[in-house]
Amino acid sequence: MLYILGRNQALDAQQNPDFCDSLTDEQDEAARQLLETVAAKWPMAVLYELVCAGGPVRFSRIRDRVDGISQKVLAQTLRTLESYRLITRKVYPEVPPRVEYQATSLGHKLQQQFVPVWAWIVEHLDDFQGVAIITPKVDDRADLEHSTSASELIARH
Repeated sequence: MLYILGRNQALDAQQNPDFCDSLTDEQDEAARQLLETVAAKWPMAVLYELVCAGGPVRFSRIRDRVDGISQKVLAQTLRTLESYRLITRKVYPEVPPRVEYQATSLGHKLQQQFVPVWAWIVEHLDDFQGVAIITPKVDDRADLEHSTSASELIARH
């Protein structure tokens, strides 16, 4: 696995598993928070759709393409991705207002790093057979029935 440290500096974690030792406590906390945020249920699915679109996408199209996401959660997810500079939001001064979202270069780079993770999960899914996987809450089960599967994400990439 390759970890990006700076613009032109990369570190192979297998060669140096102590790469985090050089981080300050604040940097470590920021890195953990970013990972927790982008690896949550919806951010990668939304970012994936924006990257695949290859250009600006309207809110309603994103909602249609990310199965199971509510309007409220999509709005929150888009705000979060924008705050991390993974996407841009452009508002057009029209009536009714038109808003478009687009993945940034940073968003493209992040999404590319998650495809191998999905591939690894699919490849090793049988290894987790019999392991207690967290059962979704009743409200989330409907979301799961309509959500994009890992294999669909990989196949569409």
